[in-house]
Amino acid sequence: MKQTLIFATNNQNKVTEIRSVIGDLFEIITLKEAGIDIDIPEPHDTLEANATEKSQTIHRLTTKNCFSEDTGLEVAALKGEPGVKSARYAGDGRDFQQNIDKLLTNLQGHTNRKAQFRTVVSLILDNKEYLFEGICEGQITEDQKGNQGFGYDPVFIPDGATKCFAEMSVDEKNKYSHRKKAVAKLIKFLSEQTA
Repeated sequence: MKQTLIFATNNQNKVTEIRSVIGDLFEIITLKEAGIDIDIPEPHDTLEANATEKSQTIHRLTTKNCFSEDTGLEVAALKGEPGVKSARYAGDGRDFQQNIDKLLTNLQGHTNRKAQFRTVVSLILDNKEYLFEGICEGQITEDQKGNQGFGYDPVFIPDGATKCFAEMSVDEKNKYSHRKKAVAKLIKFLSEQTA
């Protein structure tokens, strides 16, 4: 019997991405599918603490095995901004376009365009928490390109690629993706537990 995990997110883009990585190894249930209609706060100043907040909230509500993730874009020239505030960089509206506009404005005049996406996954399995991290290094472009993906994908080119994330299919993006790297560690861990 396949193990079932609740994924503590309301972001359908993240669900699609993670399901494409996990395939049919495990059954991933979204908050909506689990009948949970809440927006979990992300009040902390680290990705780790926010990921923990989300998974612990869902575990308290359901007592079921679950996982969550928090992802930030960390830009070297901006001392790690937007980081933990990536989704709300330009305000609480979580407007991707406004976030990108603010980022590109703040980077004007900077020649160092280095950045990295960092994902932290918090898994609660049998009442214990485990953390997994994935990092994708790259560069912030001068202009937006492509219309795939979400968030900062139109202005981020991963190292080793010639296209922005927003110009890639989900499969192409998964070759580089920070989220895929973190989830791969999660899958390896879960496979070892069930072996």
